[in-house]
Amino acid sequence: MLTVDFQRFPIALGERVLDMGCGGGRHAFALYRRGAAVTAFDMDAEELKGVQTMFGAMELEGEAPEGASAETVEGDALDLPFEDATFDKIIAAEVMEHIPDDMKAMRELFRVLKPGGQVAVTVPSWLPERICWALSEDYHTAPGGHVRIYTRAELEAKLKSIGFRIDGHHHAHGLHSAYWWLKCAAGLENDSNPAVKAYHQILVWDIMKQPLATRLAEKLLNPVIGKSVVVYLTKPSYAG
Repeated sequence: MLTVDFQRFPIALGERVLDMGCGGGRHAFALYRRGAAVTAFDMDAEELKGVQTMFGAMELEGEAPEGASAETVEGDALDLPFEDATFDKIIAAEVMEHIPDDMKAMRELFRVLKPGGQVAVTVPSWLPERICWALSEDYHTAPGGHVRIYTRAELEAKLKSIGFRIDGHHHAHGLHSAYWWLKCAAGLENDSNPAVKAYHQILVWDIMKQPLATRLAEKLLNPVIGKSVVVYLTKPSYAG
């Protein structure tokens, strides 16, 4: 399940791309398949072990084109272990809402991106996230959970203040908001709830089969209750 739209964020063979806060690796794997020299970066060593294992399996199966490469790097988003102007592109998907000093993390993204390079930043959308917070205290107070709710205007203003140019945005995962509302209402650990189980089966069916009906429904729902908002940015070519 990808949040970034690779038609709006195209990857060229051999481009060096950072997936900052890669988690389980969903975007890192997509980058590798598209021919990037991808660096999957996260502070969770266990997550990175799984990502590295998957990279190895993809290589053995020939899922990535010749010229692509993949690595994992453990570290802190507030002090990225890379030289200035290292990456052609960066994805930071569902990361900033977890970081208390988000501005410092954004400055690090700007620093390690090449002038003229592009970034895709995704965060939970304001309305779906506000409803989750209202329904469940555990949703946002668990260790490592979300520390803020962004409006798109706030996110873009912070990124612009650092020097990024805003190139556009869209919302994603409109079908997923209701699932999280159900989980928050039923209890985040209560996966046996009949409504939660039924909705989860629908989401799995949608991801695996991508039927026309659900694809059209999500397209209609995204602008209204899309679970995530994606902002695309460029570091101006004159930036140092």
